[in-house]
Amino acid sequence: MSHTHEGGCLCGSVRYQVTGAPQVASICHCRYCQLRSGSAFSISVYFAQDQVQLGVGAVKTHELTTASGRAFDTRFCTECGTTVWWTIGTRPDSIGISGGTFDPPSFWYAIDREVFTRSSAAFISIKSPEQCVTHPAFDPVHHDPARLVGESKTKDSP
Repeated sequence: MSHTHEGGCLCGSVRYQVTGAPQVASICHCRYCQLRSGSAFSISVYFAQDQVQLGVGAVKTHELTTASGRAFDTRFCTECGTTVWWTIGTRPDSIGISGGTFDPPSFWYAIDREVFTRSSAAFISIKSPEQCVTHPAFDPVHHDPARLVGESKTKDSP
């Protein structure tokens, strides 16, 4: 029998349910995720589309094209603004769930890797099994504006 986990936005109007284990759970330090989450990193928990049941609640979609030319479409609650899930061109058959939106026990999944560590805040010290300076599928086709480019300094740089 597969385990199910539920979650949703801050105000509770947007809900979802996932069944089974995630395909991957990662921490992303890219500027897109920093701005989307309003934090130093985001937790991205990916499931196959058939593992996810999206419940009630009005969401709005924000669509952008990454520097690699892929779609990144985030869904957020129209009431409280919480980003709850997204689809991204590097995982076309998956749905990414914001890791902090699961109901307790909130952080039941294991982190598999960190991506875009080049943009990691100096105060972050996460020990994940795999760490990538960018992302394995990062292949820029255009340049982002400076405000969206990750910092290239190491944590030890002045």
